[in-house]
Amino acid sequence: MINIKEDEKLSVLNHSCAHLMAQAVKHLYPDAKFWVGPVIEDGFYYDIDLGDKTLTDEDLPKIEKEMKKIAKDGKRITRHEISKEEALEMFKDDPYKIDLIERMDPNDTVISCYTQGDFTDLCRGPHVDTVKKLKHFKLLKHSGAYWKGDSKNKMLQRIYGICFENEEDLEKHLEELEERKQRDHRKIGKEQEIFMSHELVGAGMPLWLPNGAIIRKELENYIYEKERKMGYQHVYTPCVGTVDLYKTSGHWDHYKENMFPSMKVDDEEFVLRPMNCPHHMLVYKNKLHSYKELPIRIGEFATDFRYEASGAVKGLERVRCMCQNDAHLFVTPEQIGDEFKKVVSLILDVYRDFGIKDYKFRLSLRDPEDKEKYFDDDEMWNNAEDKLREVLNELRVDYFEAIGEAAFYGPKLDVEVKPAVGPDVTLSTCQLDFLLPRRFDLTYIDSNGKKKTPVVLHRAIFGTFDRFTAFLIEETKGVFPTFLAPVQVTVMPVNNNYHLEYANEVYNALKNKNVRVELDDREEKLSYKMRDAQTKKIPIILILGDKEKDDNLISYRRHGSNKTYSVDKDMFVELLLNEIKDKKTKNQDQ
Repeated sequence: MINIKEDEKLSVLNHSCAHLMAQAVKHLYPDAKFWVGPVIEDGFYYDIDLGDKTLTDEDLPKIEKEMKKIAKDGKRITRHEISKEEALEMFKDDPYKIDLIERMDPNDTVISCYTQGDFTDLCRGPHVDTVKKLKHFKLLKHSGAYWKGDSKNKMLQRIYGICFENEEDLEKHLEELEERKQRDHRKIGKEQEIFMSHELVGAGMPLWLPNGAIIRKELENYIYEKERKMGYQHVYTPCVGTVDLYKTSGHWDHYKENMFPSMKVDDEEFVLRPMNCPHHMLVYKNKLHSYKELPIRIGEFATDFRYEASGAVKGLERVRCMCQNDAHLFVTPEQIGDEFKKVVSLILDVYRDFGIKDYKFRLSLRDPEDKEKYFDDDEMWNNAEDKLREVLNELRVDYFEAIGEAAFYGPKLDVEVKPAVGPDVTLSTCQLDFLLPRRFDLTYIDSNGKKKTPVVLHRAIFGTFDRFTAFLIEETKGVFPTFLAPVQVTVMPVNNNYHLEYANEVYNALKNKNVRVELDDREEKLSYKMRDAQTKKIPIILILGDKEKDDNLISYRRHGSNKTYSVDKDMFVELLLNEIKDKKTKNQDQ
């Protein structure tokens, strides 16, 4: 989907359309006053004070109709430059514009405004030259918005819209918006009872419901087995730490604004942990290590807390409480290359398993001029960045570099994945760190019996289980592969009077093999029950009638298919168990 804000031509078009909308609102509601109307990624919005009037969905078509009338009239859009005094006089009855004018840079002696017919508004521009060019638009939605984003201020009305150069581009965009709406993990998560939120718990604090807990546990089992086979040792550590812990690590100085406020208990001051590396440093430091033990790979499915503005939280995708698929690899300098390769290989292996193909690698580097954000050690940074480049080049992985995106303690590799809808999301990450081992005075004994400082690789393959689940929901539209689905199989007798006994036999056979199966013995028509199972997106439907009962067969359908397969019962159970065991993300039939 096009990022309107980054497309210069569309940005001008949409900003001009915001003014067109404001003019139409002024015609319909003469007492309306306007705050700001910026261009955003998906079009534009305008914040409006309509007094006692509260907009409804029925109001938007009325505003659109007036916008079309104004555009057809074809007035030119003209720019005027006035002094601050003239601006204050022109908008003396509008407290919102007065506030904007008074907060302008005092060095700006000239203020610009734009006029189209009977409507004039403050604006830096630029705009199109005539309202005739504003024909292909759509008002998308409305909502409330506090003035200046402060809940202590008055609630204004915000109207969102979009504008394109032609009808074809507009229709295409609207179709994409509808697809995004249908894939929205918040919508599907509610329908399939995967997660919920509640104001008594707090914004950004999702509650995983039983269906969601199954999905998350299966993801944990999947990645745990892969890590275990690679020699990872898993731990559990507290989700709080003392402020001194984060002062030692350096996070207190560089990350404090992203933490929840500290809390005093007895003589100690604690904070909810935003990351796990300080705890893992202490796990490593618990005993002496020889170079022969390295690499040491410490993994944890760890709950972390990060402060996000309430307006930024979004379902499972952006939360304040998250569970990371985290690990820290303690290596010798000579082992950096091999361990980094193994991390990249694991990422690629997982992406293959889940059918993730559209992604790119971003090498996040420091900004050498920023001495506040980044630890000041040029030699350390140059060595670390060169080492990651060397490995990526050796692996022949395509990547791009992003200056100023590194962690404060070292460069990192981020994997940006293109989801089915919406902007890219960062899932996996691997960070190289020479700093924290120094801060925690970590050592190992080298082959000469001398103490050396290890290097640490911070890595997360799924990133967080929260964001990865949101990604999967939107990728699959909630049609999960069998191994992940909360209900994997539903058993349907054609007629309860004749086939329920056999259906119970099949149900128990699957249940005894730990298959997540349900028996639909409701006194409903088979067609109704099948439609219901399709709505619930259950991967496999078993239909059991006379033939199945008499010949010990299973007839089944996959979700979304009208094709029915019939196989021997024991063979079906074996095929199903293999599919679940192999964690196939694509359903395969014989």
